[in-house]
Amino acid sequence: MFIIDVTLKSTPITLSVQRKTPEDAEASYQQVIEAMKSGEQRLIELVCEHQTGKKISIVSSEITAVQLYEKSGTATASGKAPGFSFAAAG
Repeated sequence: MFIIDVTLKSTPITLSVQRKTPEDAEASYQQVIEAMKSGEQRLIELVCEHQTGKKISIVSSEITAVQLYEKSGTATASGKAPGFSFAAAG
C-alpha cells in the first residue's frame, strides 16, 4: 500500500489517501505536484483505495507539501509517526 500525505497552509493535520499500486500512487502524487506548479487555484480530488468511499478535495493553492511513501510494518514498529519529518543539517 502506498500513502500520499498532503499538508495544507494554516492546518496542523495531514490529509492522507492510500493507493494499492506504485503507478496509481505516482499518478496521484504527480497530480498534486502539477497543481502546485501551475499556480492556478483549482480543486483536486483524491480517492483512497484502502477505505472505500474515502475521498478528499483540496484547493491547490492551499497545499504546502506532498509526500509519497510505501506503507510498511517496519515504520510502525520503529515508533515513527506517519507524515513529514525534518532533520537539521549539522
